[in-house]
Amino acid sequence: MLQYGTSLRIVFLEGGSRMIIEGSLTSFLDTLANPTATPGGGSTAAAMGAMAAALVCMVCSLTLDKKRPPELENEIGELLLQAQAALQRLTSMIDGDVKAYGAVMSAYALPRGSEAERTQRSEAIQRALAAATLAPLECARACGEVMDLSRIAAEKGNVNAAGEAALATLAAHAALRGAALNVYINTGSMRDRSFVDGTLAELNDIVRGRDGLDASVVELVRSRVTNSSP
Repeated sequence: MLQYGTSLRIVFLEGGSRMIIEGSLTSFLDTLANPTATPGGGSTAAAMGAMAAALVCMVCSLTLDKKRPPELENEIGELLLQAQAALQRLTSMIDGDVKAYGAVMSAYALPRGSEAERTQRSEAIQRALAAATLAPLECARACGEVMDLSRIAAEKGNVNAAGEAALATLAAHAALRGAALNVYINTGSMRDRSFVDGTLAELNDIVRGRDGLDASVVELVRSRVTNSSP
């Protein structure tokens, strides 16, 4: 289970190909600011999505602290479980994006002196690109789910935390679009058109299905906050 009170530290192992999350957020930001390829946009998108999911968890927890009708309590309790699951998935993707990028770089570094080596290298690059494409696709999928959860939290959660629900939607949408961009970039170098077409079709459904959702949640929250004001 995630320890929400712990800090976050990024530690790079051999070759910078893997990182472990266990210390301070400051360390993550410092590493992100360094002139290195990883962590980069993919890890940032996952981190933003995880923060959005954490905000949904916060809204749900604050809602459950209040006396609510049993049916709403059950709904918010289920929403909290879904948000916690999304938080864990997206947190793991911070590391997963780094590993996927490392695999691509390792494939590009393979020898290419002979025709056989060039063929093996080309095939390895394509396999690594496919895996590196699925990583941000999964991130986009999870961020889309967080957006859906945040809408419910904004509508039915504690009105005093409605602003956090709106921010969750905005952060998740930004993360979704960032992850989508990485999918577009990676598929541009792939030869398997069937894989590319299927991946982009799913991605476009995820993106289009949330168009305008962030704006509608912000308006919902504005309306709730205004109507609840004394």
